[in-house]
Amino acid sequence: MTEPGELNELSKLNEQVERVDEQDEILSVVNRSEAIRRKWLHRIATVVCRDPAGRVLVHRRPEDASLFPGHFNWMLGGAVNVAESYEAAAARELTEEIGVRAHPRFVLKFRCEGAISPYWLALHEVVVTGPIRPDPAEITWHAWLTEPEVHALAQDREFVPDAREALDRYRTFCARSSSVGP
Repeated sequence: MTEPGELNELSKLNEQVERVDEQDEILSVVNRSEAIRRKWLHRIATVVCRDPAGRVLVHRRPEDASLFPGHFNWMLGGAVNVAESYEAAAARELTEEIGVRAHPRFVLKFRCEGAISPYWLALHEVVVTGPIRPDPAEITWHAWLTEPEVHALAQDREFVPDAREALDRYRTFCARSSSVGP
């Protein structure tokens, strides 16, 4: 029998996405499950949420999730829909997963090999000042953690592997950005 959270995840794999090339240029529209099965590049938008104190929202995926069940993640996100920008997808995912309406700021984009399939990952940031309402089909636990706590948790084997790669790239990007003068 399929659980509700798993149904939600499986339906997301049947969504239409844009297959893209090595330069992130659109090639065609395909089913996401086909893109994953054939290892075709497609687009994923993510959001890092911070509170006004600078802490990062970390969450745990449901145990019945079809992808990375019970794993921790420091990003919210999902596939970019057909004809949708990375920024619009990040804002949509933010609303869907924690009930927050905001305009996340683009930080970086990179080609991720991915644990299940390669894709282009665009990482965004947003400061969340109000309450959040996590979708239980996506999030079973959450907490605001300091950066050292996030980095320590990322060493856990139950941390989403792609999220670990994104965290490393984010840290490098932030270190380079802070060393650049005005």
